[in-house]
Amino acid sequence: MLTLKNISKTFHPGTVNEKKALERVNLELADGDFATIVGSNGAGKSTLFNAITGAFYVDAGQIILAGEDITYRREHIRSKEIGHLFQDPLKGSAPHMTIEENMALAYLRASTVRHAYFSRISSREKQLFREQLAMLDMGLEDRMKQPVGLLSGGQRQALTLLMATVVTPKLLLLDEHTAALDPATAQKVLELTRRIVAERKITCLMVTHNMQQALTMGSRTLMMDGGHIVLDVCGEEREKMTVDDLLAAFREQAGRRLDNDRILLA
Repeated sequence: MLTLKNISKTFHPGTVNEKKALERVNLELADGDFATIVGSNGAGKSTLFNAITGAFYVDAGQIILAGEDITYRREHIRSKEIGHLFQDPLKGSAPHMTIEENMALAYLRASTVRHAYFSRISSREKQLFREQLAMLDMGLEDRMKQPVGLLSGGQRQALTLLMATVVTPKLLLLDEHTAALDPATAQKVLELTRRIVAERKITCLMVTHNMQQALTMGSRTLMMDGGHIVLDVCGEEREKMTVDDLLAAFREQAGRRLDNDRILLA
């Protein structure tokens, strides 16, 4: 479903602020793969996501989605096929629009119908939104006419997850989407994520700072450091791994210990 071939990105090249954010990154995700990514700040995790979504063009390499080269496809075109959630619950939804309007906007954005932005939502589609919202068990299906700005952070993040998947994307990118939530709400959003991804067989990449989540969510664990993927484990090897094993493997591959307190204390 996703192939990255030697993608590289350097910010501010030729200046004192030059930063090699990605260096010849290679990755292949099969249809339905769910991989978690962990790494220190500056490892290149969010930069990798932004390269895939088209927030900027890579300096070199290829990005192939479902057999099509999207390396130089514009961001708003890629968004029809790629769902993206951020750490900040305030991103990804319009606070002054109602829940129903936000769902409609997400539905039309991902629609393959030409001029979808100018289409109208039918009663059948509104019923679909109600059914989707009911999955959250937050009572939002009865608040569809209320502005999103009145929701709590957890409710907004759960809603954003629904918006990203109301039309099943080819690829779902989750950038620490539960990090800003309280533990109970974060667990609820994680379980919802697990269920939606499994039921719809969505190909997914999830950045997390929690080492245990990195080993229990999905079926594959990647570790990044200095703009490289330094570790890629799955299958039986991953099932037997503990957090200590993961840290030891990182030290062996990266040549140094992981020293990020946020990750180690999570």
